Amino acid sequence: MNTENTNTDGSTVVITGVSRGLGRALALEFANLGHTVVGCARNQQALNELAEQLPAPHRFDAIDQVDNHRVVTWANEVVASHGSPDLLINNAASINRNAPLWQVPVDEFSNVIDINIKGVFHVSRAFLPAMISRGSGVIVNLSSGWGRSVSPEVAPYCASKWAIEGLTQALASELPDGLAAIPLNPGIINTEMLQSCFGEAANSYEKAGSWAAKAAPFLLNLDAGDNGRALTAP
Repeated sequence: MNTENTNTDGSTVVITGVSRGLGRALALEFANLGHTVVGCARNQQALNELAEQLPAPHRFDAIDQVDNHRVVTWANEVVASHGSPDLLINNAASINRNAPLWQVPVDEFSNVIDINIKGVFHVSRAFLPAMISRGSGVIVNLSSGWGRSVSPEVAPYCASKWAIEGLTQALASELPDGLAAIPLNPGIINTEMLQSCFGEAANSYEKAGSWAAKAAPFLLNLDAGDNGRALTAP
C-alpha cells in the first residue's frame, strides 16, 4: 500500500450499489476529493437524485448486475466514455431477513447469492479485460466481518461473503502484474442493511458518511502490492 495518495491527478472510480449506504457515501467522498465517479444501482430515482449532486463527468446508470448482458454493455460504454477504471469497488449487496436457514425462502436465498456473488463476477468479468489491457487497476470486493466469521439467522449472507473472500483471493492469484484484487471488510456501519439485522441497535454504530471520509483515502492508496490481501477498512 502506498503511504501517500498518488491519485491526485484524478482517478476514475467505478462503484456498484451506488444509490445508498456505503456506495453513495463513497461516491460523494471520492467526488469531494476530486475523482470521477461512475456508478450503478437498480433504483433510478435514487440515481437521479445522486446525479443532481454529482453531475457530469460523473455518471450513474440503472443496472441490474444480475443481468450479465446488461452489465457487459454498460461496462463497454463506461470504458469508451471514461476509460478503464483505476478503482473498481464491488459494493452492491443484499441480505436475507433474519431467520434460521431452514426458514429462509428459496427465492430470498437465491437473490442474496445472485447479487452478492454472481453480480460481483459479472461486473469484474466485464471490466477486467480493459484493466488488463492497460496493465493497472485495483478491484475491491466488499466482504464483511461475516465473510470471516458467522452469526445465526444470516447464513445466506455469510455464505455469500465467505464466497467473496475465496473468489477474490483466487482472482488475485490469476491477475497479471500491475493489478490487484482485494477482499475488504468495511467494518460495522449503520446502513439500511445493518438496521435490517440489528434493528435500533444499529444506531450505535458509525454512519456511512463519517466512515467514507476515512475509507476513501484508504481505498485510493491501495495498489498492486496489496494484491490478494484480506484487508479491513480503517
